[in-house]
Amino acid sequence: MDARGRALDNVFCERLLPSVKCENIYLNHYATLRQLHTGLNAYFDFYNHERLHQSLNYRTPAEEHFVL
Repeated sequence: MDARGRALDNVFCERLLPSVKCENIYLNHYATLRQLHTGLNAYFDFYNHERLHQSLNYRTPAEEHFVL
């Protein structure tokens, strides 16, 4: 992501961060950085391989990227 001319990149990041916070961080109250790291790894695996996305016609990012 570059600063100038890459506004589309910012749109995806601005949508992803609230999802991560609301669907994972706020619900789990991690006590240590190790727990946070483990929890986020699990969340991103779920986000990319199991969570259906309306903007992808109810497919996962992995399905869209790898055209499964």
